[in-house]
Amino acid sequence: MILEADAVCFCYSGSPRLVLDNVTLQIDQGEILSILGPNGSGKSTLLNCMAGLLKPTLGVIRLRGRDLAKLDHRSIAKTISYVPQGHTPTFDYTVMHFVMMGRAPDISMFQKPRERDEAITLEALRALSIEHLAERSYVDISGGERQQVMIARAIAQQPQLILFDEPTAHLDYGNQHRILKLIRTLTDRGYGIIITTHNPDHALLLGGTAAIIDSNGRLSAGPSAEMITEERLKDVYNTELSILYVEELKRLACLPTSLT
Repeated sequence: MILEADAVCFCYSGSPRLVLDNVTLQIDQGEILSILGPNGSGKSTLLNCMAGLLKPTLGVIRLRGRDLAKLDHRSIAKTISYVPQGHTPTFDYTVMHFVMMGRAPDISMFQKPRERDEAITLEALRALSIEHLAERSYVDISGGERQQVMIARAIAQQPQLILFDEPTAHLDYGNQHRILKLIRTLTDRGYGIIITTHNPDHALLLGGTAAIIDSNGRLSAGPSAEMITEERLKDVYNTELSILYVEELKRLACLPTSLT
């Protein structure tokens, strides 16, 4: 098992509210977990805990059986990469150099990137079909392009588990489809994938396991087709949605009932 969360609770300093309440889940290589929930339900907080950026108030997260809280960031980065919702650039790196930063866990402090690191970086750029951006300034590209560059950096890191926080949020429809296809490909290659999303149809399309966090920070999980029901979605999003089997697509799809 790559990662296990065991009875994890979290509340921010000075607040009595539990953002996460007794969350338990696990994921291994070649598996995908889609996490859904309303705004403020704790999806991003949970990812930050699993990335080692936040420490649970109660409970424990284990990485390969070891307490995540007792591992240093380099050790964590050799197994987990994290793609946040957005990133505000500070320095004017080229896209190539920014993606190459994903190689940092395998490069010592005073070591220069090797030919192998450059080859891995280029391969990551090609995986997202953005190699044409390699010499562009990371500051000057669009928000959607930055999102794709962030994903390329995570791939260049060559982890076993990738955490995606709403990876399609800033992308147009075509790029959304390409990123979902890439995520499926990464799963087929043996990566463990955890993704947060506001789109139930993405979870149905990706398959695997779906988890829903309610407004009280409690999580329930199961096979996507079983977890994503009209009743649950109404409770989560307070709106009428329909789950239909689309014969032409040979799969379930989530659609809004109406705009009235």
